[in-house]
Amino acid sequence: MPELTWKHHTLIQALLSRGPLKHDEFHKIFEDVTGRSAGSYEQLFNDYLLKINKELSYVQFELRGCRNQYDGKVYYGVINKVADDQSKLGTKYSVPQIAFYKGIIEAIVQDSAGQGSISNIDALNIKLENQVPTATQTQLESQSQPGASVGMPAAFRNFSLSQKEQTLHELVQDRWLYSTSGGKIGLGVRSFLDLRSWFHQNDVPACHFCNEAAIKAEFCPTEGCPVRIHKYCLIKKFSQRKVEKVCPGCGNPWPYSVSEAEALEYQDELKGSTQIQPSTAPSKRKRGKSCITHDSETVESGPALSSVTSDATNNLRRSTRSSVRLR
Repeated sequence: MPELTWKHHTLIQALLSRGPLKHDEFHKIFEDVTGRSAGSYEQLFNDYLLKINKELSYVQFELRGCRNQYDGKVYYGVINKVADDQSKLGTKYSVPQIAFYKGIIEAIVQDSAGQGSISNIDALNIKLENQVPTATQTQLESQSQPGASVGMPAAFRNFSLSQKEQTLHELVQDRWLYSTSGGKIGLGVRSFLDLRSWFHQNDVPACHFCNEAAIKAEFCPTEGCPVRIHKYCLIKKFSQRKVEKVCPGCGNPWPYSVSEAEALEYQDELKGSTQIQPSTAPSKRKRGKSCITHDSETVESGPALSSVTSDATNNLRRSTRSSVRLR
């Protein structure tokens, strides 16, 4: 087992204590502790991350990178890959709060417009009874008292609007969710870090180029064409001079003009999308390679909300297949 130095420990501790860090922030810490620029010494940077992940794998943790689909930036974080009952016990959120989070996630990924967000009002109107596991419903039905709401735990029935508002605020503050400038609710960077496997397992439509879940994406302008592509993937592809600006699916023109400012803004980020650790799990998708290839599930630097999202995946899998534009 390779021994980690204080430099490796510092990188891990920075992510655990500060939460997900932007690409530039994490690279700056790497430069401070090693005296080498991550951009100039890319192989050294990758070697550090690989060595860290070999050690973290013994305790089922992983240092992972992902791209925030709302700002196009790369973030790094540490996640817990175990989704067991012990992991669930560590979260600061209550059972109704977790159910509320799960309902919001499901509503966001089912957004057929590809905006990756729902209104604040829609979020507050999420019904918790849809998150009660089938086994729990059966048990509650057999034990329910006359006049009680069948299949609904008391904690769910008593979860008030003000509690939802407070939970929504906490989820945004903890970066599980994201509040847009227009007052809508989207996925937070911690959800993007944790839920990659969950997106695949539930057949969330993928970006044609990077093969990652296209939560917020641009749609092919041709009616009936199911192709969707992240904006930053479009910029990366269409900023190449010899690339024809057509849909990779239907072949029709894709009217998107990449400005010089956009090309410069994303150039460094796209170059910095280094692989932390190749995925070992087989992917259901056959097309393309991920911009950042990592795998696993659950939380960053602590117990995971995402360790309990699998409870409702069966219902979501059916709904995404029918209500979202698939390839």
